[in-house]
Amino acid sequence: MADADATYLHLTIDGRSVEVEAGTIVAAALAMAGAGRTRTSVSGEPRAALCGMGICQECRVTIDGRAHVLACQTLCRDGQVVCTAAAVANAVNVTNAPTTTANR
Repeated sequence: MADADATYLHLTIDGRSVEVEAGTIVAAALAMAGAGRTRTSVSGEPRAALCGMGICQECRVTIDGRAHVLACQTLCRDGQVVCTAAAVANAVNVTNAPTTTANR
C-alpha cells in the first residue's frame, strides 16, 4: 500500500517507466522493476548489485548517458534514465562471452 504522504519519482529503466519513492537508490529500483541483472561478465554470467557498498562494482549501469555509475550508491531522481548493459546486450543480441575460432 502506498504511503499517502510519500513523494514519488518517475524514471525509465531499460525503456520501461518505473515509479519509486523518493530516497530509493537505483539498485533497489532495478530490483523492484525486475531488471534482475545489470551486466554480463566476460564468461557470460549475469551480474547484479552484490555488496551494496560500491566495493564490488557489479551494479554498474549507465545513468543519463554517463557509463559505469554505481547503482548501489546513486539515489533515484525524477526523470532519470537508467540503462543496464544486460538490456543493451539483449537488444543487439550480443554477449560478452569469449569466442573461439578453433573449430573453423
